[in-house]
Amino acid sequence: MILELSGEFPVKLLCDVMRITRSSFYYWKRCLSHPSSRKRNLVSNIQLFLEYHLKYPSHGYRWLNAKIRLDTGLLFSDQYAHKCCKIAGIKSKTKHYKYKKPGEPGRVFPNLVSAHLNIDGPLQCIVSDMTAFYVKGIYYELTLYMDLWNNEIVSHALSSKRGDRMTYISGLKDLLELKKEHPEYKMILHSDQGAVYASKAYNELLPMYVVRSMSRAGTPTDNAAMESINGWIKAELFTDMHITGESPVEEEVREYILFFNEDRPAYSLNYLTPKEYKEKYSA
Repeated sequence: MILELSGEFPVKLLCDVMRITRSSFYYWKRCLSHPSSRKRNLVSNIQLFLEYHLKYPSHGYRWLNAKIRLDTGLLFSDQYAHKCCKIAGIKSKTKHYKYKKPGEPGRVFPNLVSAHLNIDGPLQCIVSDMTAFYVKGIYYELTLYMDLWNNEIVSHALSSKRGDRMTYISGLKDLLELKKEHPEYKMILHSDQGAVYASKAYNELLPMYVVRSMSRAGTPTDNAAMESINGWIKAELFTDMHITGESPVEEEVREYILFFNEDRPAYSLNYLTPKEYKEKYSA
């Protein structure tokens, strides 16, 4: 305000009205005209966070910081990232809800995931679930199989037919083909008590080295990792990846799965991608 009115009124009078010293005003004016390198860097980094927020609006400052580090190699502390995002008014545009209601203890197979498994390699424990969404009014069901070791989506299947059992079975067959590359491991396959997962036809496909595990009825927290990923996937598909149906939805989902496995930092992996985690720890 003082700068705008300084051409019409004496600076001393304006400073007295604003209850600041003239030296403070001239110091501020000098900083405005010749900002320090620190402030220039801050403005530049704020702009960088804004660019990533516009591209991935479903995420908060920690994830954006990890993605910037992955893409550019720039290292910022979480505190500095929070400062940049706070100044820019950046907030995640999606909300994720936690399931709290416990279910009945009855189950088709015992819940082995709750037994504090020591998972130290790929394909030792796979979690699976189905999520549904609409694109241009068309209903889709996406069945996912995720490796609990590094959160990698190792198999998936998509169908526009409601209640299509083949998405589960097709994804399972792809998973079993992948498992042949690691015959040294037994594998636990964990799911909820959905009709297909509990069906005889589904479980008869499993070889002897696959051990079944199931969540308690009505207890999504028994498969918390998969439930969480389902929520993020739908948020990112529409908020970040802007899936529209202009291209075949199958291709758009396939591109997203590739992004998820290779270019998406994961909080549970200390903001490494599943691919980076595998490369770093598989040895």
